[in-house]
Amino acid sequence: MACSARMSSPVCFIENDLNGKLCVRKEAKDILDEIKEPVVVVSVVGLYRTGKSYIMNRLAGQQSGFALGSTIESKTKGIWMWCVPHPFKKGHTLVLLDTEGLGDVQKGDEKHDTWIFCLAVLLSSTLVYNSLGVIDNMALEKLHYVTELTENIRVKAQASRDEDESAEFMHVFPSFVWAVRDFTLELKMGNELITSDEYLESALKLKAGSSPQIERFNLPRRCLRHFFALRKCFVFPRPASTQGMRKMEELTEAELEPEFVQQANTFCSYIYGSAEPKTIRGGRTVTGTALGNLAEVYVEAIRSGKVPCLENAVMSLAKIQNVRAVDEALQLYIAEMFNLTKLPMDPPKLSNFHKIAENKAIEVFITMSFNDNEQIHQKELMGKIHEEYQGMCQQNLDESVRQCEADLHHVFDTLEKGISDGLFMKPGGYNEYRDTITHLANKYREKTRTQIMSEEVLSMYFKAKEEIGNMILQADKTLSVVEQKQEVQRLKNEVLEQRQRGLMEQNRLQRQAFDDMQRTHDEHVNQIIHQMEREHERMRRDNERVLDAKLKEMEALQQQGFQREADRMQREIDSLKADISKGKESEPSIVRNVLDGLGSAATMVLPGFIPKAIGVGLSFLSKLF
Repeated sequence: MACSARMSSPVCFIENDLNGKLCVRKEAKDILDEIKEPVVVVSVVGLYRTGKSYIMNRLAGQQSGFALGSTIESKTKGIWMWCVPHPFKKGHTLVLLDTEGLGDVQKGDEKHDTWIFCLAVLLSSTLVYNSLGVIDNMALEKLHYVTELTENIRVKAQASRDEDESAEFMHVFPSFVWAVRDFTLELKMGNELITSDEYLESALKLKAGSSPQIERFNLPRRCLRHFFALRKCFVFPRPASTQGMRKMEELTEAELEPEFVQQANTFCSYIYGSAEPKTIRGGRTVTGTALGNLAEVYVEAIRSGKVPCLENAVMSLAKIQNVRAVDEALQLYIAEMFNLTKLPMDPPKLSNFHKIAENKAIEVFITMSFNDNEQIHQKELMGKIHEEYQGMCQQNLDESVRQCEADLHHVFDTLEKGISDGLFMKPGGYNEYRDTITHLANKYREKTRTQIMSEEVLSMYFKAKEEIGNMILQADKTLSVVEQKQEVQRLKNEVLEQRQRGLMEQNRLQRQAFDDMQRTHDEHVNQIIHQMEREHERMRRDNERVLDAKLKEMEALQQQGFQREADRMQREIDSLKADISKGKESEPSIVRNVLDGLGSAATMVLPGFIPKAIGVGLSFLSKLF
């Protein structure tokens, strides 16, 4: 599925195996493996039986799909996935993840719920939290999973105990959307109308004090404020009557409350327009293939009893993705060259096919690869593409030699028969031989003028016939000794001149090979620099998003009288600004490393196929004549 195809219905993505441990389902992984484009991943989490699945079906543009259910039993188990073409972002896939309802009393596995919540956070670019009623203290206490994120997710493999990772979490965590269902209150504060976003931020205000009760009150609020830079809220009125709610999949829009339909459309438009593609640390955009691999890395950490670590996940993902990126890019190159080329052909034309195929291969590699900072895998790809191209050039030369030899055999057949029959071993036979070989050489050149090895093959033929020519010359008694010496020298000169034509032919091929290598180097450099520019731009926007959130948080803390926390926030802001500045300063050196690394790779794979081709041709001719 490149995303021209569309999943007709959701599939289970992450489930429990027979031993009760989480695992990634192969069917879903195979679907993601086929998605080579960036993915916008929207997850919905919340207590069971709160209508999560309905809004996900709505985002998929469908009336049904994710199981809704009409009883108190939780329908969704594990995490289900639905991939659809993104309605707003061309070249992107919208991946919808519907999670198992949290807090199911029949299940009674709190740790399982925590891991489902953590996986939704780790895999999504936008996290929708779905709840019923109002945002009050009870609703926030039910969202206690957010307070456990720092215990169950690590950003860095090695972090000091006193290191505050809230900025790091902000960088990698998704945007947060709170969807409040069956909302019946007026959005007012005092006598003033407020927006749903203001309603959420008001609910997240901290209380002053340090008692255990106040700390318990502040903890989920502080976590939401510290971990999620972008927060949004939507309030939905009840969609239908109690009877209608039991058959939501069957209701048409006309049968739903108009205010609910309007708000649902606003919610979908916001998600389509604002939800960003999924990225990981370092600003790298995640494709469907990478998302499937990332899920396996996180699930494997959970299965082995470890805490998922984003830094380790990126390293693991890099190993998986980079090996695969080289393989898929190379296979694409081979397929393109196989489809485009019919040998033999003019080297510039073959070079142009090579350029087209290589550009496509590099694009695939750049899209799939992760954190190939030392260009180790890109150098490997350069070398392997060069080997394939060198092999193709060798085949082109061999095929050209074969055709030239066949044409030469056909054209010079009369000469060979004349030599065999002793036709030229007579008085005046040498001039007849000379005229014949000159005439046939012109005929051969006319026949093989488009072949790249024609002069080299003719050169080898002339060299092979040098001794025969001398024998015919010595047998011709009509020539004086002086004339014979002159003819011997002329014969040598013609062989040398023809050899020079063959060498010029080789030099043209050698120049073409070096031009190809230079263009390859330039293309690799340009592609990776463009990729780095895109990543730096994403990182810049991400840093600005986090910095803006921190500044707003500091201002809010100051206004609410939390000066100590505001001072700590100021130190975080100063540290973040320093990191941003350091990153800008390091960009030129990173580019230099790319140039140096790929430059050294280019010198290691200089072409070396021409001498081999000539050797093969000479061997063939010596056997033929």
